[in-house]
Amino acid sequence: MSNAHEERHPFLDDLTEDAKLTSSVLRGPVVGRETIRKVVDAVGAFYVEQNPTFLGTIGLRTLLEYEAKLTSGGSLNAVAVIDHNPDGTVSRVSVRMDPVDAVVALANHLRSALSGQLPEELFL
Repeated sequence: MSNAHEERHPFLDDLTEDAKLTSSVLRGPVVGRETIRKVVDAVGAFYVEQNPTFLGTIGLRTLLEYEAKLTSGGSLNAVAVIDHNPDGTVSRVSVRMDPVDAVVALANHLRSALSGQLPEELFL
Protein backbone atom coordinates (compact mmCIF):
# COMPACT_ATOMS: atom_id res chain seq x y z
CA MET A 1 0.00 0.00 0.00
CA SER A 2 1.57 3.20 -1.15
CA ASN A 3 1.71 6.51 0.67
CA ALA A 4 1.87 8.37 -2.65
CA HIS A 5 -1.31 10.31 -1.87
CA GLU A 6 -0.52 11.05 1.78
CA GLU A 7 -2.79 8.18 2.85
CA ARG A 8 -2.03 6.37 6.07
CA HIS A 9 -0.58 2.91 5.66
CA PRO A 10 -2.89 0.24 7.13
CA PHE A 11 -0.36 -0.47 9.90
CA LEU A 12 3.15 0.97 9.42
CA ASP A 13 2.22 4.47 10.60
CA ASP A 14 0.82 3.18 13.89
CA LEU A 15 3.26 0.45 15.00
CA THR A 16 4.26 0.40 18.66
CA GLU A 17 7.97 0.23 19.51
CA ASP A 18 7.57 -3.44 20.49
CA ALA A 19 5.14 -4.48 17.73
CA LYS A 20 5.37 -8.03 16.41
CA LEU A 21 5.15 -9.23 12.78
CA THR A 22 4.64 -12.85 11.80
CA SER A 23 4.55 -14.00 8.20
CA SER A 24 4.51 -17.01 5.91
CA VAL A 25 7.93 -15.92 4.62
CA LEU A 26 9.70 -15.98 7.99
CA ARG A 27 10.36 -18.77 10.51
CA GLY A 28 9.56 -16.60 13.51
CA PRO A 29 8.34 -13.20 14.60
CA VAL A 30 10.07 -9.91 13.86
CA VAL A 31 9.83 -7.47 16.76
CA GLY A 32 10.11 -3.70 16.76
CA ARG A 33 8.81 -0.86 14.61
CA GLU A 34 12.03 -0.22 12.68
CA THR A 35 12.71 -3.91 12.05
CA ILE A 36 9.16 -4.43 10.78
CA ARG A 37 9.54 -1.44 8.47
CA LYS A 38 12.76 -2.93 7.13
CA VAL A 39 11.00 -6.23 6.35
CA VAL A 40 7.98 -4.54 4.77
CA ASP A 41 10.24 -2.35 2.62
CA ALA A 42 12.20 -5.41 1.46
CA VAL A 43 8.99 -7.25 0.61
CA GLY A 44 7.67 -4.20 -1.26
CA ALA A 45 10.85 -4.06 -3.34
CA PHE A 46 9.99 -7.55 -4.63
CA TYR A 47 6.54 -6.41 -5.79
CA VAL A 48 6.05 -5.03 -9.28
CA GLU A 49 2.43 -4.29 -8.49
CA GLN A 50 0.20 -4.54 -5.42
CA ASN A 51 -3.59 -4.31 -5.56
CA PRO A 52 -5.74 -4.29 -2.42
CA THR A 53 -8.84 -6.45 -2.76
CA PHE A 54 -10.34 -5.93 0.70
CA LEU A 55 -9.78 -3.62 3.67
CA GLY A 56 -12.15 -3.78 6.60
CA THR A 57 -12.20 -3.37 10.36
CA ILE A 58 -14.01 -5.47 12.94
CA GLY A 59 -13.59 -4.12 16.45
CA LEU A 60 -9.86 -3.67 17.07
CA ARG A 61 -8.84 -5.89 14.14
CA THR A 62 -8.28 -4.79 10.54
CA LEU A 63 -8.14 -7.24 7.64
CA LEU A 64 -6.23 -6.34 4.49
CA GLU A 65 -6.30 -8.66 1.50
CA TYR A 66 -4.22 -7.99 -1.59
CA GLU A 67 -2.77 -9.49 -4.73
CA ALA A 68 0.77 -8.76 -5.88
CA LYS A 69 2.86 -9.40 -8.95
CA LEU A 70 6.47 -10.26 -8.15
CA THR A 71 9.70 -9.22 -9.83
CA SER A 72 10.30 -12.95 -10.35
CA GLY A 73 7.26 -13.07 -12.64
CA GLY A 74 4.96 -14.87 -10.22
CA SER A 75 2.02 -13.58 -8.28
CA LEU A 76 0.74 -14.02 -4.76
CA ASN A 77 -2.28 -13.47 -2.59
CA ALA A 78 -1.95 -12.19 0.95
CA VAL A 79 -4.06 -11.53 4.01
CA ALA A 80 -2.79 -9.24 6.76
CA VAL A 81 -4.49 -9.36 10.16
CA ILE A 82 -3.70 -6.14 12.01
CA ASP A 83 -4.37 -5.98 15.75
CA HIS A 84 -4.95 -2.48 17.15
CA ASN A 85 -4.75 -1.39 20.75
CA PRO A 86 -7.63 0.72 22.13
CA ASP A 87 -5.55 3.88 21.50
CA GLY A 88 -5.23 3.01 17.78
CA THR A 89 -1.63 1.85 17.85
CA VAL A 90 -0.74 -1.48 16.25
CA SER A 91 0.87 -4.16 18.38
CA ARG A 92 0.67 -7.20 16.11
CA VAL A 93 0.50 -7.94 12.39
CA SER A 94 0.19 -11.40 10.86
CA VAL A 95 0.63 -11.78 7.10
CA ARG A 96 -0.25 -15.05 5.38
CA MET A 97 0.59 -15.57 1.72
CA ASP A 98 0.09 -18.15 -1.03
CA PRO A 99 0.82 -19.98 -3.32
CA VAL A 100 3.84 -21.75 -1.91
CA ASP A 101 6.07 -21.04 -4.94
CA ALA A 102 5.55 -17.29 -4.44
CA VAL A 103 6.19 -17.65 -0.70
CA VAL A 104 9.49 -19.46 -1.36
CA ALA A 105 10.55 -16.87 -3.96
CA LEU A 106 9.75 -14.03 -1.58
CA ALA A 107 11.49 -15.77 1.33
CA ASN A 108 14.62 -16.18 -0.82
CA HIS A 109 14.45 -12.48 -1.74
CA LEU A 110 14.22 -11.55 1.94
CA ARG A 111 17.25 -13.68 2.76
CA SER A 112 19.24 -11.92 0.03
CA ALA A 113 18.03 -8.46 0.99
CA LEU A 114 18.24 -8.73 4.79
CA SER A 115 20.95 -11.31 5.54
CA GLY A 116 23.21 -9.82 8.18
CA GLN A 117 20.46 -7.41 9.29
CA LEU A 118 18.14 -10.00 10.81
CA PRO A 119 19.00 -13.19 12.70
CA GLU A 120 19.73 -15.98 10.21
CA GLU A 121 17.32 -18.35 11.98
CA LEU A 122 14.40 -16.18 10.81
CA PHE A 123 14.97 -17.00 7.13
CA LEU A 124 13.35 -20.00 5.44
